[in-house]
Amino acid sequence: MPANTTASSGTTGSTGGKTGRKKGRRARLIVIVLVLALVAGIGYGAFWSVSTVRASYPQTTGSIKIDGLDGNVDVKRDSYGIPQLYADTDADLFRAQGFVQAQDRFWEMDVRRHMTAGRLSEMFGSGQVDTDSFLRTLGWRKVAQEEYDNVLSADTKKNLQAYADGVNAYLKGRDGKDISVEYAALGLTNDYKPDEWTPVDSVAWLKAMAWDLRGNMQDEIDRSLMTSRLDAKKIEDLYPPYPYKKHKPIVEGGAISSVTGKFDPAATPSSSGLGSDTVQGATEGVNTQLASLSDTLDQIPALLGPNGNGIGSNSWVVSGQYTTTGKPLLANDPHLAPQLPSLWYQMGLHCREISAKCQYDTAGYTFSGMPGVIIGHNQDIAWGFTNLGADVTDLFLEKVSGDGYLYDGKIKPFTTREETIKVAGGKSRTITVRETNNGPLVSDRSSELETVGQKAPVGNSAPDRADGYAVALKWTALDPGKSMDAVFELNRAKDFKSFRAAAEHFEVPSQNLIYADTKNNIGYQAPGKIPVRLQGDGTMPSPGWSSEYGWKKDPIPFDELPYEYNPKRGYIVTANQPVIDEKKYPYMLTKDWGYGTRSQRINDLIQSKIKGGGKISTEDMQKMQMDNTSEIAALLVPELMKINISDKSVREAQKLLEGWDYTQESDSAAAAYFNAVWRNILKLAFGNKLPKEMRVKGECLNVPRADSSGPVDEQGKLVRECGRRDADTAQPDGGDRWYQVVANLMDDPNSDWWKSPRSGRDTATENRDQLFARAMTDARWELTAKLGKDITTWSWGRLHQLTLKNQTLGTEGPGLLQRVLNRGPWNIGGGEAAVNATGWNAAGGYDVVWVPSMRMVVNVGDWDKSHWINLTGASGHAFAAHYTDQTDKWVKGELLDWSFGTNAVTKSTTDTLTLKP
Repeated sequence: MPANTTASSGTTGSTGGKTGRKKGRRARLIVIVLVLALVAGIGYGAFWSVSTVRASYPQTTGSIKIDGLDGNVDVKRDSYGIPQLYADTDADLFRAQGFVQAQDRFWEMDVRRHMTAGRLSEMFGSGQVDTDSFLRTLGWRKVAQEEYDNVLSADTKKNLQAYADGVNAYLKGRDGKDISVEYAALGLTNDYKPDEWTPVDSVAWLKAMAWDLRGNMQDEIDRSLMTSRLDAKKIEDLYPPYPYKKHKPIVEGGAISSVTGKFDPAATPSSSGLGSDTVQGATEGVNTQLASLSDTLDQIPALLGPNGNGIGSNSWVVSGQYTTTGKPLLANDPHLAPQLPSLWYQMGLHCREISAKCQYDTAGYTFSGMPGVIIGHNQDIAWGFTNLGADVTDLFLEKVSGDGYLYDGKIKPFTTREETIKVAGGKSRTITVRETNNGPLVSDRSSELETVGQKAPVGNSAPDRADGYAVALKWTALDPGKSMDAVFELNRAKDFKSFRAAAEHFEVPSQNLIYADTKNNIGYQAPGKIPVRLQGDGTMPSPGWSSEYGWKKDPIPFDELPYEYNPKRGYIVTANQPVIDEKKYPYMLTKDWGYGTRSQRINDLIQSKIKGGGKISTEDMQKMQMDNTSEIAALLVPELMKINISDKSVREAQKLLEGWDYTQESDSAAAAYFNAVWRNILKLAFGNKLPKEMRVKGECLNVPRADSSGPVDEQGKLVRECGRRDADTAQPDGGDRWYQVVANLMDDPNSDWWKSPRSGRDTATENRDQLFARAMTDARWELTAKLGKDITTWSWGRLHQLTLKNQTLGTEGPGLLQRVLNRGPWNIGGGEAAVNATGWNAAGGYDVVWVPSMRMVVNVGDWDKSHWINLTGASGHAFAAHYTDQTDKWVKGELLDWSFGTNAVTKSTTDTLTLKP
């Protein structure tokens, strides 16, 4: 038993619980014994006993003494291991939160803090040096330290310190194997030992969150890469304007008042906004060397998910006038990377009595390693998040010379710092980080990027390129901010006024915040530190050598950001669509919104219920979350059915689409075939015409010699060219931007986009219907290879599978160890840009790459009738009872009861642990 714990009842290291669970435990022990017998053969010459695996399981009953507590804290867990904490002071509450999260998830917390600090090499060796170098260049940890030292409030720092004290109380006296089985595995090759937790470790996590939700940086790179292969008109085809007439924005009215200078939901625009004109800088057509930056981005751990058009979230709130409860209902399901354990951790934080010394009574979803609740509700209000998608990053081409860079005709010195990267089992590496007034030189982290811009066509005003331009990254998250303050302020908010005051401090990442309260009010606020550009629209890299570009000193004022409060329509939907019509708003938020497929479907579902005279129930909200209708299928299937197919086998597959209702259920053969057709349409019409830097790594095709360099065929006309991008981030990804691209081309059946050269036995296509026919043929034989010749055995779920992977040893460790730590696959319904957004990348394949990472439906005011579910479970310990015990229900669209009030929590409690001074 660790020296800092005392068990007065229960068994240390045991999960505790009722007698009825013994049978399940016995079965798990059998599995553990079998698995560990296999693990013994990995080749390390080590044998893991059952006790090794179980040593890290948390104690959930009895009592444990913790230094620093002022009083007892009760930790009440339900049958899914979800903890509700009860304390008498804020410090005790957050100290207990740190202790309990470390019990369940410390490995995840430790890896995450090493990632945010650029210290992965200390755990995993030299293979992580490049990743660490890039992250050190960005300086997430450095900025987090500045926030903690100079920006955050005294109360926030006290809460962060209390949380860190709780984590360290758990670590005290424990070896790695007592913390997590992953440490036991790591110990076979590395003598790594976890450091104490610090408050800055928690703050730095917000930088990782901001990075994955940073907006259009990948689109900026992609548009630049396209200039090597496509002209400006074709690039414009692939980034069409948002269809405001078809898909509504979040805020449907309002403007910045000419009287107050603030955003007023009731005001009428006095002049048009920015419109859709693009101001191009001197760098239009940046060369394909930018692909090196894209390759570097692929190597950075995307903890939240692939950055692209598919990643997003749904949230909506309906006023009590349209609900069966008479009070608002609020739903939220963020779409993030599937991982094990889930990114989210469910928890309740309760003061036994609300007072000046104990201010919290809140529950919801938290991040392991960070105090407070991120998404959820307290006793007065509920709130949800979706990614606003504001463009908060810009790439700048910099003309470097010796120890400086060119700016307005003069050489300015770099700001530099040295970073030492410690490497497990190897020598430390030292790098020099150089920064311009536009941010760190990310191109310094890649030898290929040293020649960025070498072939870029630039205007006469650009300086001599010599050996090319360096690339700097300007990003709002690299300035210290108050987002950590906002978390605690949200948790304490009582009404819309205090909610907005909290939102003002939520600077990065910029999120759509929806709101509901017990007095039947609903609302929305767009927060965030969003830059105002001097020139350009952020869609292409800008010239860093001129003061005519860059950002204004101050971002968009918070008072001028859009919001809504009790709109007449009675509901608010946010699903990554535009916040407001850009023609009615004077500031540019981004040019790269989601295209509104999910948001409009939710709008339509709500409206159909209301217009039919019905009331919306919690069950209706749950059903909406699971809606898997395919909008692109509704557009394309009628045209596909008109095509005359001569091949009997292909015609047999085509008939699957007859009478299909466009829903993508797991057992649907029609959904499987249609999505294969859609994937092949995208590949033939667009994918094969994109530069290699955007296509899937390893997939090769012949291109005209004039378009590329490389080995030439016998006739000297074609070059064999292979893709370079990871499957999860390649293009065309099939998101709803591509829906709009294809919709815009449907009335032009002879467009050049529909022309595709001959490939193998296939003839060239000259128009839309020929390309559709070829895609149907290719899809038939692709699915024959994957699912078999008999189409009666086909199903979407067999193609569209979810595998949950441990984010470190589960992806990079030995194969047998991966099988120990990972779970799945599950056959999944839903699909790309559906409300049930089980995303897949059409360029890369059909596997699930992002998911609704949790789902919740909050019954405002009657909190104990709310419902929630997590993707995996509360525990991060392999083989523990709560490792993936919510996943099967998540797959089926089921939700768990969500107890909040004291009586309801007591009734649902199965284990009680008391933390004592």
